[in-house]
Amino acid sequence: MTDITHPEVFHGLPVHTLPLPGGAGIPGRPPAGSVAWRLDSQYELTFEEVWADFLARVDTSQVRALLIGPWWKEDYVTFEPVVEAIVADAPRFPGLRALFLADVESEECEVCWLEMCDITPVLEALPLLEELTVRGGGDPVPDDEHLRLSPVRHHALKSLRFESGGLPGHVVRAVAASDLPALEHLEFWFGTGWYGGDATVADLAPVLSGAAFPSLRRLGLQNSEIQDEIASAVASAPVVARLDALSLSMGTLSDAGAQALLGGQPLTHLSSLDLHHHYLSEPFVSRIRDLCVGAGVQVDLDGVDDLDLDDDEPRYVAVSE
Repeated sequence: MTDITHPEVFHGLPVHTLPLPGGAGIPGRPPAGSVAWRLDSQYELTFEEVWADFLARVDTSQVRALLIGPWWKEDYVTFEPVVEAIVADAPRFPGLRALFLADVESEECEVCWLEMCDITPVLEALPLLEELTVRGGGDPVPDDEHLRLSPVRHHALKSLRFESGGLPGHVVRAVAASDLPALEHLEFWFGTGWYGGDATVADLAPVLSGAAFPSLRRLGLQNSEIQDEIASAVASAPVVARLDALSLSMGTLSDAGAQALLGGQPLTHLSSLDLHHHYLSEPFVSRIRDLCVGAGVQVDLDGVDDLDLDDDEPRYVAVSE
């Protein structure tokens, strides 16, 4: 399994967690625009209390990046109050360019147990946002607490990442149907069907065709149980020719998927190819490594720990629960 941790840097800025009211470190807090602010209830306050304190103590007009950590005081609650607060106070954040929704580690809450909601209003309320990362999505929670998204038109967004152990197919389809002309980096962690990850290769068709996002340069189709099917589609996908970086990591990629990649269109124009957490035999690892090294492509071929290809143990994605 891949550990999900809090980033130390976000949008090029060091992450600084706002101390709770009365806590240590308040007098020496950094200038508002010099860090990425992380809000964390620390199980002591409600999100509403943390948010009100943030607005009172930090010049939000200068905030450039914001991360929302655990937002519940005791029992897990839906993310909806967070979305409502961000949308209501969006005019107070004219400089906000990056947002991380649900920056939560597994020790705080498993990724598939995060009670998400419709995040469409956030994009609609922040038309200048350039980077959005969303963590969560999965089947254990009630239907009305699932991650949801409607197709949007957003002309500033450059980076969009979904980190999930069970990403709903309707979210993938909504992204593919969105108008995002500035989008350069798109990343999906699909997860498993057990946790609601039901996206298909067909859902990715507008992305793979190259028609959906004309500025796309970095694409991650990761953490999937159908990684071989994705690799086969990528092997002939028109979008690949204009990519700088491609990731098919964290999933169940086997020799079948590797054979499709090697037999498909050239990948030697890429600057990086990430295939880590794979189920490839050594001959295929060597063939891909030799191809990439010879072309100057930075490649990550770290496999699954203690992998035994002759074992009947089921193959797993890096992030599920």
